[in-house]
Amino acid sequence: MKKISIIGIVGIPAKYGGFETLTEYLTKNLHDSYELTVFCSGKSYAHMLDSYNGAKLEYVNLHANGVQSIPYDIISIFKSLRFADTLLILGVSGCVVLPFVRLFSKKRIVVNIDGLEWKRDKWGKGAKWFLKFSEKLAVKYADVVVADNKVIQEYVSSEYGVQSELIAYGADHVTKEILSDELKVKYPFLGSRYAFKVCRIEPENNIHLILDAFSEYKLLNIVMIGNWENSEYGKDLKEKYSSFENIFLLDPIYEQDILNQIRSNCYVYMHGHSAGGTNPSLVEAMYLGLPIMAYGVQYNRETTEGKALYFDDKDGLIELLENIDEEILKRIANDMKLVALENYTWEKISQKYKKLF
Repeated sequence: MKKISIIGIVGIPAKYGGFETLTEYLTKNLHDSYELTVFCSGKSYAHMLDSYNGAKLEYVNLHANGVQSIPYDIISIFKSLRFADTLLILGVSGCVVLPFVRLFSKKRIVVNIDGLEWKRDKWGKGAKWFLKFSEKLAVKYADVVVADNKVIQEYVSSEYGVQSELIAYGADHVTKEILSDELKVKYPFLGSRYAFKVCRIEPENNIHLILDAFSEYKLLNIVMIGNWENSEYGKDLKEKYSSFENIFLLDPIYEQDILNQIRSNCYVYMHGHSAGGTNPSLVEAMYLGLPIMAYGVQYNRETTEGKALYFDDKDGLIELLENIDEEILKRIANDMKLVALENYTWEKISQKYKKLF
């Protein structure tokens, strides 16, 4: 049986993150076909399992994110070279080592380059240069490059002259839930119509734009869940907008059933991401059949096949809110579900990866 190593994630069982959830379902769906090994961060799991979903778990005692992600991925790559036939590398942090690896190894290497990480606002100049350099080496030395969005696929082709495989994310792990009485008591504002957004609180997710719009358009509540305390940006926004009667800013909720209850019953889903390819939170909202208003970058238009509502600035969002039409929202909700069923189920995603191994 062919041996596959999965590198570049915090680990499984998945706590959060698109790549973690991807790995969760790849192992669940493909463990009968391959001997799978997943590299996990020893810093992130108090209880370290030996195996999960039929996959062996190997631990590296470094953090999987931040500056430690580079040695974390490199160590995982070198350990994998001892036993794996194919290395699936998720993200480009450790790919700086691939030119050296290619001097002595012909192991098959598949790299998902993620969402053009070097473009993200949160990185400084040095980090952006390093990530772009890593991306370049990943594309040059991988046997197969995976892009999660057609826009990224086109970028890889135009920037590097390389044809990549288009594989997005699944979303059928989310379920539509009814709001429980307990949750209505805990969060009384859920009794009224509300817009909803869940994401990391970062400038490129246009949190400020959305909150600014709702501070002016007060006829609809917005509930937003995120890590407000993790940055000055988040703290400043929470302080500025918490006093508005129609704005409810909640700290992260890690209980999936509670998150699904709040998300499932929103009147409209707000998606402000401006970077990162196909965003898992967007395909999840689509699978739940939610009407979506999305920031109008090409990534989001591709993911939703141009069938959502789009805004480019605060005034554009306010205009959408002022002109909400029940029938249009119903049509969008139905279209989103159909697109998700066609493109974003884990069985389909797993089979696409299987063809690459």
